[in-house]
Amino acid sequence: MSVTDMKSSIYIQPLRLLYSQNNSSKVWDIVKVHESVAIILYHTQRKVMLFVRQFRPAVYYNSIPPDERAKIDMEKYPPELGFTLELCAGIIEKGLSAEVIARQEVMEECGYDVPQEKLERIVSYRCGVGISGENQVLFYAEVDDSMKISEGGGNPEEGEMLELVERSPVEMKEFVEQGEQRCPVGLLFAVNWFLNNKWPQLQGSL
Repeated sequence: MSVTDMKSSIYIQPLRLLYSQNNSSKVWDIVKVHESVAIILYHTQRKVMLFVRQFRPAVYYNSIPPDERAKIDMEKYPPELGFTLELCAGIIEKGLSAEVIARQEVMEECGYDVPQEKLERIVSYRCGVGISGENQVLFYAEVDDSMKISEGGGNPEEGEMLELVERSPVEMKEFVEQGEQRCPVGLLFAVNWFLNNKWPQLQGSL
């Protein structure tokens, strides 16, 4: 692995905002990115939550001390440092609704075909408020074996390499209570939402 300057990107666009606040001139650098969706998934037969595990280069890069990033020693800093546990998620493509994208992502990443009407829209929130501020829409869906259409793993044409991960709600409760995790903050919020809003009802239906 090596690091180089970025000339252009189809995913992000750096911008500089010039504005006035309380009669004071301000400058702020931002990154324009796509809006996205994320989906909390619970398998009603297996009694597990579904997540994806994947290598995130930015996480790996920022796990290495700044003075050792120019030439990265991958024996000293193994790729495992860059793997994160995440919700099934994806960017919103132009002209498609968040619901359509959410259904597509569940099929591609996790291998389940969830009817669009079974996607429960939970909340939308802003991510990366210091640098990007993009919107993400969070959904909840329950799956079972009858919806299984593939092994998931992401879209190879887009270069995705994902591992489907199953964790019980009890395991995830312990996960979010630990002091440090390699995961986005959205996952921690989503798991807590599930434990508070869905898990008590699901336990009662056992």
